[in-house]
Amino acid sequence: MRINRYFPFFILFCLQAMGQINPLVVKDSIAQMAWVENQYANMSLQEKVGQLFMVSVASNQSKTATDRIKDLVKEQGIGGVIFLVGGPVQQAQLTNEYQSVSKIPLLIGSDAEWGMAMRLDSTYAFPWNMTLGAIQDSTIVEKVGYQIGKHAKRLGVHINFAPDLDVNNNPKNPIIGNRSFGEDPKNVAQKGRAFVRGMEKAGVLSSGKHFPGHGDTATDSHKSLPIINSSVEQLDTIELYPFKKVMESGLSSTMVAHLDVPSLEPREGHPSTLSKNIVTGVLQNQLGFEGLVITDALNMKAVSEFAPEGKVELEAFLAGNDMLLMPENVLKAKETIVDAYNKGTITEERLAESVKKILMAKYKAGLYNYQPVDLQNLYEDLNGIENDVIYEEAIEGAITVAKNNFTLMPIKKLDNKKVAYVHFGDDSGAPFLKTLNKYYKVTHIQAKDIAQYKKELANFNLVIIGFHKDNSSPWKGYRFSKNELFWLEEISRLRTSNTILALFARPYALLDVLNFDTVDGVVVGYQNSEIAQEKVAEVIFGAIGATGKLPVSAHDELPEGTGVDVKPIQRLGYSIPERVGMSSGMLAEVDTLVQHGMDSLMFPGAQVLIARRGKVIYNKNFGKPTYQSKEDIKEESIYDLASLTKILSTLPMIMKMEEESKIALNDTFKDLIPEYADTDLKDVSVLKALSHYGRLPSWIAFYLDTLTKDRKPSSEFYRKNPSEAFPYKVAEHLYLTRTFKDSIYNRIGRQSLKSNRYRYSDVGYYVFKEYIESTYSRPINELVDEFLYKPMGLQRTTFNPLNKFSEEEIVPTEEDDYFRYQTVQGYVHDMGAAMQGGVGGHAGLFSTANEVAKIMQMYLQGGYYGGERFFNARTVKRFNTCYFCNKNVRRGVGFDKPQLEEKGPTCGCVSRNSFGHSGFTGTYTWADPDAEIVYVFLSNRTYPSATNTLLIKSGLRTRIQQAIYDSIIN
Repeated sequence: MRINRYFPFFILFCLQAMGQINPLVVKDSIAQMAWVENQYANMSLQEKVGQLFMVSVASNQSKTATDRIKDLVKEQGIGGVIFLVGGPVQQAQLTNEYQSVSKIPLLIGSDAEWGMAMRLDSTYAFPWNMTLGAIQDSTIVEKVGYQIGKHAKRLGVHINFAPDLDVNNNPKNPIIGNRSFGEDPKNVAQKGRAFVRGMEKAGVLSSGKHFPGHGDTATDSHKSLPIINSSVEQLDTIELYPFKKVMESGLSSTMVAHLDVPSLEPREGHPSTLSKNIVTGVLQNQLGFEGLVITDALNMKAVSEFAPEGKVELEAFLAGNDMLLMPENVLKAKETIVDAYNKGTITEERLAESVKKILMAKYKAGLYNYQPVDLQNLYEDLNGIENDVIYEEAIEGAITVAKNNFTLMPIKKLDNKKVAYVHFGDDSGAPFLKTLNKYYKVTHIQAKDIAQYKKELANFNLVIIGFHKDNSSPWKGYRFSKNELFWLEEISRLRTSNTILALFARPYALLDVLNFDTVDGVVVGYQNSEIAQEKVAEVIFGAIGATGKLPVSAHDELPEGTGVDVKPIQRLGYSIPERVGMSSGMLAEVDTLVQHGMDSLMFPGAQVLIARRGKVIYNKNFGKPTYQSKEDIKEESIYDLASLTKILSTLPMIMKMEEESKIALNDTFKDLIPEYADTDLKDVSVLKALSHYGRLPSWIAFYLDTLTKDRKPSSEFYRKNPSEAFPYKVAEHLYLTRTFKDSIYNRIGRQSLKSNRYRYSDVGYYVFKEYIESTYSRPINELVDEFLYKPMGLQRTTFNPLNKFSEEEIVPTEEDDYFRYQTVQGYVHDMGAAMQGGVGGHAGLFSTANEVAKIMQMYLQGGYYGGERFFNARTVKRFNTCYFCNKNVRRGVGFDKPQLEEKGPTCGCVSRNSFGHSGFTGTYTWADPDAEIVYVFLSNRTYPSATNTLLIKSGLRTRIQQAIYDSIIN
């Protein structure tokens, strides 16, 4: 028995009288009822019947075609328009035009299951339902629904024919597939409810489809009538389950599919859309659905060939549908329904029921107070950065590690890995490979046949296969080729390596894999979007975790619900500012500042990196290596770090030794180098030297002693070619005598302590380097590489970079006209470090902004990074302490610290817990544990001449730091 639709209003009055409901709710309900009744009372029969129709139009059609729809709106009083393909601005213009000639505002509809991009260009595509089905946190799905609703509302769309509530339990389904949340009815219901909550919260009407369930078929209803052979019991527990649950959450409308369901409709081949047993009997009476009932498109072959023009629409209305979507011939259909009304086949009560439901939907959509679509900033409003924030969060939540033998993911112990990437599929895997290489050197192997693959992969111990399929629509092909299936099996059988398969396609692709016995890891990214590729790479290397579960059965070995939770191991991730509470718009000031620096000739080029909360959210390259260069600075360009060497090389070794009791902060120079026992330096402690409170000289120009009177390198000290006696390469064709090392340390030992207590000094780091190397009987560059750089996967952090990289990859530092008389490129700029063969305790390290940030992030995380604990957290804290602040010395133990007074090394906006360092060549890095920010600035301000101090005088690096903090969203 159907309940009178005004009965709920009576209940509202009663509840208000009992004090159980807000009077405002009752007031709005009364206003709705009054508006609906008033509109209906002023309609003619022709206008009432016109409200039943929603016709289609594409905004990219000819004016003749769009004007035809305008005439229907104006002359036939149709109830709504569904927009198909086109562009957002054209659609908005047409919407305004159509609304202007409609007596009653039109209900504008759209198929935007994954966003307006399902139909329109220049709009945003959110993840498909199957991707969302893998997410375990339904609030993320709600956010996606809300954002899609916002876009629809901004574009003047009132009803979005979404979500798809089909349970896709047939992998061969040609039309649903990725559009379904999965094969588990409970999961489909849960995600459907969340999606509806989000979209309705945005003020857009939802529509569950395709009732009673289009999942268990291999037929496309656009072409013919699919048969659903499920029993009533199966339908109730599977197909109907999501609809029942989502209806409980306030589903605005239901779209009825064109299906042959023998267990519900006894007439053979009778479409569900035209079945009163299904539409009225099951949907409205049995399930009690009182929302708007809408047919699927009536021009689809599954129903359009069932009866003559006009008859199909009449049959659909008589079955219990309220709104007739996309009729083939509106005029004929309208005429047929009016005729049926006049003959008494359709009663006034039946007509009023549907028309008033349509009017109530229009009221709910805000059409009682219609406003035209504002065309200003429409494109910008539909393509804001918040879309990427939500998309990224959804993809992260969906990524599913379906298999993880040997706990292969996330990859740890990078120092013993040799990794190859093999590309499968017909779409690009470039973002995936690029992101993999942000973590470690991953070699792209290409081959024509399996024999060549085996040969090329023989030297690798980990192979990552990326299967990349076209991401432009959910209906694109997703299967492996026969060759790829064969190659996958053969590559995964290689005894020399482990194999990870990264799938960027629907999980059903895995059904064709014969077995997974030899595939060690399987990670499903679901889509081949750029963000999906980046995030899967981050999962593989442990920057983010993975919690997704397969929403469908992908293989006998991988049933629905499969998913291994993978924990992150705190490697830097890559994201966008808004994801970590910062503003992209405000950060644009950084671009302006850096450009100003280049325009003012402070430096020819730079790298700037900003990370927050463990995610790099700004990593840009500016300018060129020199003012004459043709090539631009790249992310891989290697800079001379100058004094950043102190905290990125020597200090880590001292911290390690302190933990191993090989050095103590109260040790003195005479303890480190016994030869200094009778010098002024003997009582200088490690703590004071690292805090620049040891009264040491700032620096010593050792190189001057090796020049002739005309200030050229003396043949007494230098040779053009290396030998046992002249091993230290200072620059191209310039080798220093071995004996000069003793001269350096003797010269240091002869120094007198300075009168002022605080003096920044390089000298102590010569001492530390000598002690470290003598303790371990190995060069410091080898020690720190083995201890820190290799385990962290740093590929471009090194001393003497020309031993590993081409000259073109290294940014030149100076045109030297006072010592080496050549372009200093790939050789350390600092003269003292150069005279030690390019390896100094205070200078000599080269790197990129990305890799500097990793070391700083490790410090920020208390000595932990990438699954490795390099230091105890208390050690990092001890060295990041200002022990002489009461003496007006700001320095920590090795680290620089914020100024104690007005001016200093920072913007003054950082926390007292922050730390960092700057370098002579124009480098700077700072980390703030309180704000969780890492900032790196690398430049070659010394090119062409170190006399260029514009960068230093301008305070540009700290002004950039201020802009970073200004961009934090409170």
